[in-house]
Formats: sequence, structure tokens, C-alpha cells
Amino acid sequence: VTMVSLKREREIEVDDDDNEDRAKIGRGRVIEDRRSRHCPYLDTINRSVLDFDFEKLCSISLSHINVYACLICGKYFQGRGLKSHAYTHSVQFTHHVFLNLHTLKFYCLGIRRPPGDIMFLLVQRFGELMRKLWNPRNFKAHVSPHEMLQAVVLCSKKNFQITKQGDAVDFMTWFLNALHGALGGTKKRSSIIAKAFQGSMRIFSKKLPHPDLTPEEKEALLVTEEYQEQMSESTFLFLTLDLPTAPLYKDEKEQLIIPQVPLFNILGKFNGNTEKEYKTYKENFLKRFQLTKLPPYLVFCIKRFTKNNFFVEKNPTIVNFPITNVDLREYLTEEAQVTEKYTTYDLVANVVHDGKPTEGAYRIHVLHHGTGKWYEMQDLQVTDILPQMITLSEAYIQIWKRQGSDNGTNHHTGV
Repeated sequence: VTMVSLKREREIEVDDDDNEDRAKIGRGRVIEDRRSRHCPYLDTINRSVLDFDFEKLCSISLSHINVYACLICGKYFQGRGLKSHAYTHSVQFTHHVFLNLHTLKFYCLGIRRPPGDIMFLLVQRFGELMRKLWNPRNFKAHVSPHEMLQAVVLCSKKNFQITKQGDAVDFMTWFLNALHGALGGTKKRSSIIAKAFQGSMRIFSKKLPHPDLTPEEKEALLVTEEYQEQMSESTFLFLTLDLPTAPLYKDEKEQLIIPQVPLFNILGKFNGNTEKEYKTYKENFLKRFQLTKLPPYLVFCIKRFTKNNFFVEKNPTIVNFPITNVDLREYLTEEAQVTEKYTTYDLVANVVHDGKPTEGAYRIHVLHHGTGKWYEMQDLQVTDILPQMITLSEAYIQIWKRQGSDNGTNHHTGV
């Protein structure tokens, strides 16, 4: 049953309000909705837990009637209507792919996609690209991302285009949030994007009096409730690290000095003690940050570009960082230090920006887990690179993987 069933994954049908998704046309002809052939949740199927030799019995009602198997956890549930055990399980645990153990048809439960939602196209194209990249039986040695890029252009309303280079951080921010939303994620509801990349922090914010006020007026305001420190909780998909201001003077050879800063210095922003002033159009605030939860994959964005009304400036400061064993326990709250078992990270990807701020080019360093070797990729060029050389680059985005056996994500997701 396993071999027959899993070979029919492409026949998966999207269940919508227990409707068979069939439309009667003309003289009673029935045409199935073929949208299901591009279901993005096929990659969540966990074959290692599937065993169809068990008795076809609902694990909750113990009924033999209309039993479905959850292909993510392997449990059996009855029905697929809105009030059924299978549907409740799909919503509660975000397990969406089910198999009818009698008809051997596949269904996607717990998904509510508005008609004509183009953001779903992004999920579809990205899922297809990942399956092609990681297919061990792939006939070709290369994969074209053209359909995926076209989906990005369409779904971003041409904010990102194939013919024009955009900002890597801007694209990553949009892409992660777009995938999270298209997969049914919200601020309260999780998705595979949130499970992989989302952490949380505490933000301590204190309003500052206007600098033009007299000292007496400032002192009077500071004792009011409005100017007391406020604490709030917030989630994040990446952490922004601020670089120190680059020096403007030159050395004796009339060359600009390129400053260097250790990674742990700029990580001090999240130690709960370091305060920084943030200015808005009307008000100024003093803020400090402390982490409360670390994600399986932690993304750092090093703030190299400063924009104003006239031009964009780039900070060339080199960040010195180790490749492995970066422990972030000291940046967690005392409570989180007790609950977070794994806090040490290894670098797996490093995005670099070279050249002028408005022009320049991107290249990326990627770790090959199988061999432990690092590779540098720029467009179609792929070359070996020594780990020591990675730390000499103008890093812009970094992705770190948490050490630990489980790492918090299902390895069948392709993330």
C-alpha cells in the first residue's frame, strides 16, 4: 500500500468545505479541479513514520468507518469534514496531507485559500524549485529558476525584477513574509517559515524629551508615566546588527582605513543592557533588546547601507566572526537560559556585497554539509573557498544553524 499510495502523490485533491471540488459543465460532464497537482505540502510527507500494516482504526473514535492517515505523523483519524477528527488534527498541528485508507485518494485538509490568491503561486513555484534541486534522480545537472523568478515578479507587483538587481535584505524580508502568509501563517498561527526562522525578544523602550526643552522641563517630563520605560514582546525572522561608524580619515599612504569589528561586539545590542537612541519624525526613544527564544536557523542582517534623501552610503567595516560554535546564551533572558537547551550555532551561508552601494554585485558562501567544504557562488560561477577567506569579506546576510539533534524542524520540509 505504501508504494502504491506514495506513487500517487501527484493525484492529491484539495478538500474545500468537504466539497469534492468538481464542477458540472454542459450536459452533466464533471471536471476535477487540477489545482491540487501543485500542492506545496507534498514535501511535508514524512515517509519514515508511515506504516500501513496497522489496523485501519481512528486513533480517537476507534471507528473503522471513513478513516484517513495523516502522512506527516502517521496517525489515523476519522472523516475529513470541518468537525471531523482528521480536520481538527490538521488545524491543530498544521499537518495537511491525508490519505483515505479505502479509496487511496490524497486530500489536503485545513487550508483556506481565497480564490485567485496569486501569493499561492509563489509557494507553488518555490516548492517545485526545491524539489528539483534536491531530487536525487534528477536527469539534468542544473536547474533553471526562471518560473520561480517570474512568480517573484508577479507576486511582488514588480518591486523585484529579473532584469534589475535589488537589495538582498529587502528581498529576503519580503520573501519570508510572503511565504509565511501564503502558507496560512499569521502573527498567532505558525508556518514552516516561522518554525525555521522565527525567534522572539523583549524590547525595552523609553521616550526621551525633546532636545529643545529646558533642563527643568525635561526633568518634569521624565517623572511622568509617558516617559517611563515600557517593555513589550516581539517576534523576529532575522536580527539586524548595527556597524560602528566608519572613519573618514586616511592613513599615511592616503588610503582609507577599513575598520574591523568582532561579531560579539555588534551582538551586544541584544544583551539587555546596551541602549541606543532611535529617532522618528516627531519623537525620540531609547531602546534596549534581549532575546527570549532562539530559532533553529538564525539570520543576521549586517546593516551596511544608510539611505537619505540624496544618496546611499555603504559602511565597509569588516566583521570578524568564527565559522563555528557561536554561543548566544548570554544574550538570552535568565528564564530563557533555563528553557533553551541548544544555544550554539554554526555558519551555513554568508551573503556578501562587493562594490559601490548603488551598483556592486552579490556573491554567496555556502557550506556543503556532506563534505564540510565551503563553496563560493556568483551567478553561474562556483569555486572552492577556504573558510579563513570567508571572514575577510563584507558580509551582508548570514544564516546560522543551531547545533542539536532535532534542530526544531522536520527534515522532510526541504528547508
